[in-house]
Amino acid sequence: MTLAGIDARELAWQVLLAVEEKNAYVNIALDRALERFHPGRLDRAFATQLVYGVLRSRNTLDWALEHFLRGRTLAGQTPPVRIILRLGAYQLMFMDRVPAPAACNESARLARRHGRPGTAGFVNGVLRSLARGLKEIPFPAWEEDPVAHLTVVHSHPRWLVHRWLAELGPAQTRELCRADNTPAPNTIRVNSLKTSREELAVKLKQAGLTVEYTRYAPEGLITGGFPSLHDFPPFEQGLFQAQDEASMLAGRALSPVPGALVLDLAAAPGGKTTHLAQLMGNRGEIVACDLHRHKLKLIADNCRRLGVTCVRTLEADARQLGERFARRAGYVLLDAPCSGLGVLRRRPDIRWRRTEDEIKTLALLQKEMLAAAARCVKPGGVLVYSTCTISRAENQEQVAAFLAAHPDFAAADLTAWLPSGLDRQGTFKQGYIQLLPHLHDTDGFFIARLHRKMD
Repeated sequence: MTLAGIDARELAWQVLLAVEEKNAYVNIALDRALERFHPGRLDRAFATQLVYGVLRSRNTLDWALEHFLRGRTLAGQTPPVRIILRLGAYQLMFMDRVPAPAACNESARLARRHGRPGTAGFVNGVLRSLARGLKEIPFPAWEEDPVAHLTVVHSHPRWLVHRWLAELGPAQTRELCRADNTPAPNTIRVNSLKTSREELAVKLKQAGLTVEYTRYAPEGLITGGFPSLHDFPPFEQGLFQAQDEASMLAGRALSPVPGALVLDLAAAPGGKTTHLAQLMGNRGEIVACDLHRHKLKLIADNCRRLGVTCVRTLEADARQLGERFARRAGYVLLDAPCSGLGVLRRRPDIRWRRTEDEIKTLALLQKEMLAAAARCVKPGGVLVYSTCTISRAENQEQVAAFLAAHPDFAAADLTAWLPSGLDRQGTFKQGYIQLLPHLHDTDGFFIARLHRKMD
């Protein structure tokens, strides 16, 4: 099919099929699909809303569709047809501006194009039945079955609902699941090596964007109406980096001084690395490590664009660096590989990828990396451990176990390093914070600041 023959629904279907059949990452797959179109040739906002909306609400859509499948099951449909049904159901259930006949007819059109003979009639019939009977679908009630309610109505995996209920309690879990189904703010980090927050805000407003300051990070902006980064002059000129506010706060928690030796042990694609360089005034040395050579190129590219010169990249397994940098670094950042449960607003596909067993495996890897990171810290130095997840096994329990096994380290009070308004749970003095989307309107992020005692 030519580009001219692809509309927003077709593109959304293609992206969702790649996620389901090829295990593609939704953000990468959608960006690549949208790159083929110049602004104005396709309704990018509509396509994006369809893709992310279907992934966020998958359990809700499947529950509703199952009531109108005429003795069939959704699991029994081919992936192309299953996705067409979900796209149609999403428009009927969550997009008031799409007329029901249009949602049904356009879904039938997709079915004619991508299904077997008779599929279009089947899809059209199911969706028209859904449109007529939508208000009569019995959804699980919160009062009767909280787990089923959160699993179906707020569309989260059952295992994750159980886990968060145990760790956060019912009220917090409900609010967190609600927040996960709302779009995350589009935040960028101003490159203070080239401009100021005030100057960039003016420039972006002149380019037609809406701009406001982030609440906690002093170098952050929240923008709306954002174009593609490709060929956007302020981005190409290195005036900013796309980065969530919570991620900026990890750099603030470390706050390396100019001239220091800093290790960033899982650095790609370089967002935190280049932020650390800003905080150091581009003076000193940052060794940005990653296991994969192709990811090091991303770091180098970002450094060139942003004008950062104090970073050198190193292809290495962070677990093997304890001897090479033994007791040498004044500052070490370990933003560890994690389950990613804190970024479900941005990456709704993660909730359907992860399993509970993966958390156990990741926790073992994090333990090994944290122990190696500790060996690199010189006496009096600082180690920041961070993740973009909401999981006690990967966060609070990880740090508690580390401190028990490393008496030469202590938790460092975060009060002097992060804004006091963040400390909703009163954990700053214990050396950590768990940021939560529904409390802080950031990604779900864990940050712990640890200090190596003097010999």
